[in-house]
Amino acid sequence: MTFVDQKRTELTSAKTEITWTDDRVETLKRLWGEGLSASQIAGELGGITRNAVIGKVHRLGLSGRAKAPSSSVPRQRKPRAASQMFRPSRPMVRGNTALAAAPSYDYDAAPEPEYVENVIPLAQRCTLLELNDEKCHWPIGDPGQPDFYFCGGKTAASTPYCGYHGRVAYQPPASRRDRRPARG
Repeated sequence: MTFVDQKRTELTSAKTEITWTDDRVETLKRLWGEGLSASQIAGELGGITRNAVIGKVHRLGLSGRAKAPSSSVPRQRKPRAASQMFRPSRPMVRGNTALAAAPSYDYDAAPEPEYVENVIPLAQRCTLLELNDEKCHWPIGDPGQPDFYFCGGKTAASTPYCGYHGRVAYQPPASRRDRRPARG
């Protein structure tokens, strides 16, 4: 017989179902009323777990408990020595502060650049078949229309777009949020 088989037989033989007799329920109520913990009550009753005690207490609706004598009297605190550290006072804030107004700082924000329509010369415009790595891949117009084309300007370093369209495509998150039209 292996070790696992031996433990398995010990566990299955030890699983004798212990029922809550009237005597055990009365003992549970008395010990609960005296303020014992669920672990202590399980040890007193024997053969049951702490969770079984908690479940039975819940089903019986035993809510009130006597306080342990040591926890009913607040303990004395030692007086603190005066600290030489500077501690700035913080304003008292209560409740959920996630949506609270952020403090406003006085600064001059850089003015937003005005949107200028980028006019692409006819000689620079190219079709899908004419695109390569050196030409800007920015689409102009509706792909379903015959006047659709790509910018075709010289690309900036390691991006598929020219300098102008690269600034439009790769905006920092804050400026994208600011330019988003308001929802109605």
